[in-house]
Amino acid sequence: MSTCSLTFDDGPDEVWTARVLDRLASEGAPSTFFVMADRARRCAGLIDRMRAEGHEVAFHCVDHVRHSELEEQELRDDTLDGLRTLAQLGATIRRWRAPWGVVTEATRRIAAEHQLELVGWSADTQDWSGDGAALMHSRVAGGVRAGAVVLLHDGIGPGAQRCDCRETVELIPRLVETMRRRGLRPAALPETGG
Repeated sequence: MSTCSLTFDDGPDEVWTARVLDRLASEGAPSTFFVMADRARRCAGLIDRMRAEGHEVAFHCVDHVRHSELEEQELRDDTLDGLRTLAQLGATIRRWRAPWGVVTEATRRIAAEHQLELVGWSADTQDWSGDGAALMHSRVAGGVRAGAVVLLHDGIGPGAQRCDCRETVELIPRLVETMRRRGLRPAALPETGG
């Protein structure tokens, strides 16, 4: 059966990541979480829970800054710091999503140095905007297809126009239902080939 992946950025968040994990568990939807390392350090129990429940933990950043705004050494230091932090939490990191999706030549070099697959997305819910679940679903449903990588957020990052992730939690079952109606199975990125 073909798969489709839900991916989450900007967490973990003590309140909202836990609720996202609850909803994913009830839907039977393994996912990939691109975590911010400092938040992961503060919420180590959520990293343990992600791994225990069959989700992939991947790297997002330490500082949520566009790679185009960083010198290569700054980016290298941020990446090494983040990967060390996540390793201390027991996570083996294979994938990296750059903040804002901005990938530079330096990003590619550093990813190669650490044998990290750079991952973007093919369908963007724009859940950071504060829209309701129904509107977000209508925006992204056309992109829910075999091999799709759907972008959501389980934390409030820079630029967010919302104060919580409530509508993202409500969006999850709608997306999973759409996948299953189309003969797709929700899966973390390792199964889709990212």
